[in-house]
Amino acid sequence: MKAAATQPPITLKLPRKGPKQIERARALLAALDRTYPHAKCRLDWTAPHELLVATILSAQATDESVNAATPALFREFPRPADYAAATPDRIAPFIRTIGLWRNKARAVHESMQALVAHHGGEVPRDMDALLALRGVARKTANVVLGNCFGIQAGVVVDTHVGRLAQRLGLSEHSDPGKVERDLMALFPRERWCDLSHLMIFHGRAACRARGNTCATDPICVEFCSEARAK
Repeated sequence: MKAAATQPPITLKLPRKGPKQIERARALLAALDRTYPHAKCRLDWTAPHELLVATILSAQATDESVNAATPALFREFPRPADYAAATPDRIAPFIRTIGLWRNKARAVHESMQALVAHHGGEVPRDMDALLALRGVARKTANVVLGNCFGIQAGVVVDTHVGRLAQRLGLSEHSDPGKVERDLMALFPRERWCDLSHLMIFHGRAACRARGNTCATDPICVEFCSEARAK
């Protein structure tokens, strides 16, 4: 059996949550587990640097558009050193179908250069080191740490997670950083990575920004005040 990853200290100050809030959050987690037992990262990857690249590319883009572009990109640049030895102009043609591709080509190139120059071509298992890379914010770092290394440094807060956190009464905030801290305080640390996948799956399946099915979805009916009001 693979040994559990050593978890770093939590450096964020988390809000206090009452026992009833935590009990409700865990009941929601159990319901999500039952409904989406196969929830996982929707980006395709086989090595940590591939998920890092894919997550950089996914900013303001769909996972589907990223997954359509990355097979050819990963074949052309199989190692961080291959990106580092190239140029943004060499990388750009492979990601032209993804929004903001010019900026993302530069971000991928510079982040891979940093991996080679400062980390021996390996993706660091450290939040601060990841945040120092171009194109990497806390959401990207959480994706990589959680999915590649089992390191639960925080909760990924994308548009789905942010929307569900408000609708399901988990956070009153719209700021992703504050939402993340609320979720970290409510849910068991060993499930933080899973939680983001489960919430994203539910956001896609039922609790959509438009055309949602919350009036009939069992999870929404039980946990969302908006759904109960319909």
